[in-house]
Amino acid sequence: MPSNSGIQIPSRLPLLCTHDGVLLPGSTMRISVDTARNMQLVKSRLLKGTSLKSTIIGIIPNTRDPEHDSDELPSLHSIGTAGLAVQVVGSNWPKPHYTLLITGLCRFRVTQLLRERPFPVTEVEQLDKLEQYTEGDPADGELGELSQRFYQAAVQLVGMLDMSVPVVAKLRRLLDNLPKETLPDVLASMIRTSNKEKLQVLDAVDLEERFKKALPLLTRQIEGLKLLQKTRKLRPDDDKRVLAIRKGGVFPGRQFSLDEEVEDEDGDDMALLEKKVKAAAMPEAALRVCLKELRRLKKMPQSMPEYALTRNYLEMMVELPWSKSTTDCLDIRAARVLLDNDHYAMEKLKRRVLEYLAVRQLKSTLKGPILCFVGPPGVGKTSVGRSIARTLGREFHRIALGGVCDQSDIRGHRRTYVGSMPGRIINGLKTVGVNNPVFLLDEVDKLGKSLQGDPAAALLEVLDPEQNHSFTDHYLNVPFDLSQVLFIATANTTATIPPALLDRMEVLQVPGYIQEEKVEIAHRHLIPHQLEQHGLTPQQLQIPQDTTQEIISKYTREAGVRSLERKIGAICRAVAVKVAEGHKVSREESLTEQHADQNTEDKVEDSGIAAPPEMPIVIDHIALKDILGPPLYEMEVSERLTLPGVAIGLAWTPMGGEIMFVEASRMEGEGQLTLTGQLGDVMKESAHLAISWLRSNAKTYLLSNGSADPLEGTDIHLHFPAGAVTKDGPSAGVTIVTCLASLLSGRLVRSDVAMTGEITLRGLVLPVGGIKDKVLAAHRANLKRIIIPKRNEKDLEEIPAHVRADLDFVFASTLDEVLNAAFDGGFPSAASHPQVVSKL
Repeated sequence: MPSNSGIQIPSRLPLLCTHDGVLLPGSTMRISVDTARNMQLVKSRLLKGTSLKSTIIGIIPNTRDPEHDSDELPSLHSIGTAGLAVQVVGSNWPKPHYTLLITGLCRFRVTQLLRERPFPVTEVEQLDKLEQYTEGDPADGELGELSQRFYQAAVQLVGMLDMSVPVVAKLRRLLDNLPKETLPDVLASMIRTSNKEKLQVLDAVDLEERFKKALPLLTRQIEGLKLLQKTRKLRPDDDKRVLAIRKGGVFPGRQFSLDEEVEDEDGDDMALLEKKVKAAAMPEAALRVCLKELRRLKKMPQSMPEYALTRNYLEMMVELPWSKSTTDCLDIRAARVLLDNDHYAMEKLKRRVLEYLAVRQLKSTLKGPILCFVGPPGVGKTSVGRSIARTLGREFHRIALGGVCDQSDIRGHRRTYVGSMPGRIINGLKTVGVNNPVFLLDEVDKLGKSLQGDPAAALLEVLDPEQNHSFTDHYLNVPFDLSQVLFIATANTTATIPPALLDRMEVLQVPGYIQEEKVEIAHRHLIPHQLEQHGLTPQQLQIPQDTTQEIISKYTREAGVRSLERKIGAICRAVAVKVAEGHKVSREESLTEQHADQNTEDKVEDSGIAAPPEMPIVIDHIALKDILGPPLYEMEVSERLTLPGVAIGLAWTPMGGEIMFVEASRMEGEGQLTLTGQLGDVMKESAHLAISWLRSNAKTYLLSNGSADPLEGTDIHLHFPAGAVTKDGPSAGVTIVTCLASLLSGRLVRSDVAMTGEITLRGLVLPVGGIKDKVLAAHRANLKRIIIPKRNEKDLEEIPAHVRADLDFVFASTLDEVLNAAFDGGFPSAASHPQVVSKL
């Protein structure tokens, strides 16, 4: 079109490339600015303080796929739209981002690219007139016929809408006032069309061609509306359907979009949500709250922030298993077989589960017990909880409490907070979908405490059988019944569990495994599992029991079996390398044979290739040393006791029992006692007790060298090795007395003796805890005689019979009995003294 009398656009225009859509003259579109070139254009041309109305920019559709976009300038589309930025909205935090509201003015053709950076600038040729359109003589011929048909189709489309809507009535008036040559661009930008179809309208520079491109789009929209009106069920107060109309600007700054409306399902959603609320079988209190919130939600506009919060709350209430539960499998024989297959030993835990099943058979309304498995790491506390759930036929959910320091993790957040959510207990119930699962509260001894509250205190209500039938989460704010949930907590020690929380749980000790149990566990569970994990079969790898015992004694020292499983995994990896190399050699040999058949003159030398290993690969002690290296632990007890002043004690740790050496030395001095080895106050007091008792009984046991005080002119240094480890407790008292008696008398303590017990100033030996773990540690260290307090004799019933048979137990009630048992031939004394009997 000529443009002699109209307003001219500049001959040079900065270009804005957009993926968002196609801007047509007479329409308004929002464009998101995210690429570097477009950002530079906005900053330099639109944000420099000049009037937006005086800045005309070119909008070019970017036809390149945005997912494969690059920093290079794409090939420019030949036709674009000159436009005015009506509005610029954006921010510089956290990174610059802008949104432009652009009104299209006219078409232009790109004639030459002048520069690419920082943003493209091109020479353009104006294609449309910019002057105000006026009603001229009606066009004749084919163009006039096309424009009239297009106008009638547009009037028919608007006539199918509800004229009572103000924006539809305004659109009807615009059709009469706008020049007919502007209708293709305006209507094509309003109806539902693809970017490709809009691009065809934009490329139609000739007006007649433009009408031909836009008329089928308009006709398709009308046919779609007719079909929609036939198939859609009309509401009683609607005679015509109103389509979604998007407000823009009046020409050149007004635009409407007649996109087909997605069916308004809000009313159906409300009805469906109300039906779900009534079908959830909630208690009466929860149902009243839900119905009240539902009534508020119906009156609330969707634009309110509280609308989404209320809807999320109702959906959470509906999804909770208020009355859904699983049926328990109460077959005790099947449960015993399943537990025995999953776990070796652990008789006390298995017996407790079977007791629960038996009582459930007799009383169906039994509340879920609250158990706490306490034991060292790696003994199978968590896996036993999973086996219990499978035995009962219940859902299993694990909640890791290690490091949790916010009570909202347990009780949830109140709905007044932004981002509020229910606690882990309610979320777990929603996840499993039943109200009687097995909940494993892992690492309950590692809960923290912070300014956000004490989660251990929040657990008091959860783990109290008298209160958890009405547990109230802060988010729900209605009671929920947890009495049918079987809670199982795990811990390494009870020392860090608050007394009030510990009182609510039934504590079951899970001691460490003895060597025979570890061998059995390895061959039943660990070795088959590792073979499967590494793609091996029993026909390829065999680990004899002697090798397993050597791994346990020389390469691991733990109460559980985690390190043992890692060592077996290392063996499997080494064997997998050999097997894979053997497969490769076999393939090479087969290729060599084929080649030899085809050409007998050429021979391939395989002398440098190792032969594949013979199957199965059996791991003996030589192969074990090659794979795992030299032994990490040696039986050095006899070597450590070659000098007087050394004795072996027994200690308990959260990892299980340990043997502990106590060393003493003397030198000239002023009778001072030096203690090293990171000792706690109780252990220091035990050392002072031992010194006081020996000094008071020095003459009785011939410890004085001509003087009344054996420490006269002598300093004693008492050391507990592994100085980086903190040690405390009263059980090292008898070991310190024996060590000092050996030092002062110059006699060696028996190298196969370990001992434990608390002492008093009168020479009594008092009972201590952790006897089973300590005895197992001594058995692992190949010690033969163990001295324990007489009042701990009852604790030996928990120790397996074959372990008791390997050990010689000495039950001591006085230090005199301890000294006689710790030295070969007894400990000499000047005269027999009356035995003091403890009356504690």
